[in-house]
Amino acid sequence: MRNTHTELLNFRNHIETKIDWAPHLNVITGPNGSGKTSLIDAIHYLCMSRSFISNSDMYVVNQDESYFMIKGHFEGQIRSEFDVSCSYSRGDGKKIFVNDSPLDRLSDLIGMVPVVTLTPDDKKLTLEGPAERRSFIDSFISQISPAYLRDLIEYRKVRKQRNALLQEFRGPTSVLEAYLEPWNVQLVEAGSRIIAKRYEVLEKLKFYLEKDYAMISGMDLTTNLEYQTFCEPSGNEKEIEQVYYEELEKVQAKEIEREITTVGPHRDEVVFYLDDFELRKYGSQGQHRLFALSLKMAQLHYYSDELDDLPILMLDDVFGDLDLHKTEILLEALQQHKGQIFITSANPVPFEDYVEFDGSDNRFYRVEKGHVTEIEK
Repeated sequence: MRNTHTELLNFRNHIETKIDWAPHLNVITGPNGSGKTSLIDAIHYLCMSRSFISNSDMYVVNQDESYFMIKGHFEGQIRSEFDVSCSYSRGDGKKIFVNDSPLDRLSDLIGMVPVVTLTPDDKKLTLEGPAERRSFIDSFISQISPAYLRDLIEYRKVRKQRNALLQEFRGPTSVLEAYLEPWNVQLVEAGSRIIAKRYEVLEKLKFYLEKDYAMISGMDLTTNLEYQTFCEPSGNEKEIEQVYYEELEKVQAKEIEREITTVGPHRDEVVFYLDDFELRKYGSQGQHRLFALSLKMAQLHYYSDELDDLPILMLDDVFGDLDLHKTEILLEALQQHKGQIFITSANPVPFEDYVEFDGSDNRFYRVEKGHVTEIEK
């Protein structure tokens, strides 16, 4: 899958930008605050319906305007070509269109254009709490499994309704237990499918992670990950369901007292290891950085093997933390990837030493105050 053309209107400091992209490697340079990251964030909006930088659409609109618009043209194997546009206004909210037809649900966009994003914030995956890792794995699987995304949305909706019942009901406990029963059934069914799918994907991911960490780090350290949930994780949904019901029964009194759902995949954890030590507790800053980078490269290679269309890869200011040797290793790996790649860099990196910018497969761009210029190399 590749994005051939992107248009930005009132998107941060891009008042009106139109740009044609190379099919393979696109390097975007310029000073901090010039609008480099905004270019690839706009493409991320067209793939995932949201920013990878900001939690709120309202902060993406140019400060002097009340709306933004992004348009992109895509080409791939499953869909030969199609257009995606995203608009947001402070009065009407966000809307997504595919070939000028509005999507009823923003979630319908997920997976249409698979994307992998590497940013300096990826260190949160290994350094911070379980929510970061759950978010990563949910986004990971949702792009390759529409059924998983549906289960995730259903589970969140059911848990919200169940929590509301626990918090708002005033009456005999026996009556509350009866009211909870149908919600328990829906919670267990969706939650068990989520756990089984997470287990399946994470087991496969181990192979890619070990391979990519060895390639990027050059170190003889064994990577591993452990999926932790309330039961022994497996791909058997029926076994998970049985244990799930048993766990809900055990904690029922506590949940009624605390007025919140305490058992389920919303509390899962993924623990990363280097050799026999837990990375989050004992890893150095360099090991955290290389592990997070390897994790995203593993996602790229997983998608490349599993999907009919190659994913788009975005690297936002990643090379600033790498020494020249690891820069060379990563650029060589990227050259081997046949899909489309976007790289932003504020610091000088000798890209031309490793990449031939011929104007057809690879291009070099310079951004200054929201204006984009293609540079001949």
